[in-house]
Amino acid sequence: MESSAELIKWVLENLNYWVVTLFMAIESSFIPFPSEVIVPPAAWKSMADESMNIVLVVVFATIGADIGALINYHLARWLGRPIVYKFANSRFGHMCLIDEDKVRHAEEYFKKHGAVSTFFGRLIPAVRQLISIPAGLAGMKLSSFLLYTTLGAGIWNVILALIGYLIYRFTEIKTTNDVYVMATEYSHEIGYVIIAVAVLVVGFLIYKGMKKK
Repeated sequence: MESSAELIKWVLENLNYWVVTLFMAIESSFIPFPSEVIVPPAAWKSMADESMNIVLVVVFATIGADIGALINYHLARWLGRPIVYKFANSRFGHMCLIDEDKVRHAEEYFKKHGAVSTFFGRLIPAVRQLISIPAGLAGMKLSSFLLYTTLGAGIWNVILALIGYLIYRFTEIKTTNDVYVMATEYSHEIGYVIIAVAVLVVGFLIYKGMKKK
């Protein structure tokens, strides 16, 4: 826990485009790291000084998210289901906050909702980091996977950057650590709203599909 706190402190004190890209790649892979530590403070910093640009923060955060998602996608595709589930049940998998139930849940979510789940999955807490695994296991076309991942991750990063902007605009907060704390609170609430919207959209798509049949 202490080493994790030290790492978060280092990230918040050394934010730049390379740090944003690297740690968003980590966040998007199987290694747990909160995106709230990265994008909202970086967006806030882009408003507080001229060292960064808020649009480029979103761009580099999305590139990082794509890199992390591609790692999960290719690992799942190359290793296959038995190895993925063995990893999920291992001690290291549990250290990465992954277990068999989470992988199975992500896989069932993908099977039920098809490729669109890659897009919405990037917006849903607890599914966001794992949705790339069933996409790889299912052999989803790489171009489609990258398109939906980029769109979903891009929207999430815009939301996080907007939180950072609003914190700068409407609060007296003066440190990136305080931005991170406040952004974590608001991002969770926004996450629940996104889940509700995703359920409604998927339900509508299923309804349309059944109606056509």
